[in-house]
Amino acid sequence: MSCAFGFDVGSKLIGVAVGNALTASARALAVLAVRDGEPEWPQLDALRGAWLPDTLVVGLPLTLAGEEQPASRRARRFAAALQQRYALPVALVDERHSSREAARRFAAARAAGLKRRRDAAAIDAVAAAVILERWLAEPAPTSDLSTPAAPP
Repeated sequence: MSCAFGFDVGSKLIGVAVGNALTASARALAVLAVRDGEPEWPQLDALRGAWLPDTLVVGLPLTLAGEEQPASRRARRFAAALQQRYALPVALVDERHSSREAARRFAAARAAGLKRRRDAAAIDAVAAAVILERWLAEPAPTSDLSTPAAPP
């Protein structure tokens, strides 16, 4: 595995990140709109064609107690659609606190003058990078739609 995509799935936007297993690093790539419950598949198809990821990682939103919630079902449906559409391994990763970490990173980049307020629209892609980094940091990343990895 060399290139992977990470996803932060929301009801209106899906953040996309790209990562590298050799460096165990990820970066924000894009934010896809969700319309009528469907992501902008043509935009995602174009990203996939440009980067050729061999693994897809979807953040699984769990409650603080680690239980599933309505947003978990949306993430699982998206993961299943990815697997069916691209015939690639798809992993689910516990995304608890990823949005908070993304906000912290954005604030730090803003304080350093690297980001502007208008860049906040891409925070979902930053959250996707956090999710993907968690998966890349696992000793042996797995591709499994049933069990999310625990947060670090």
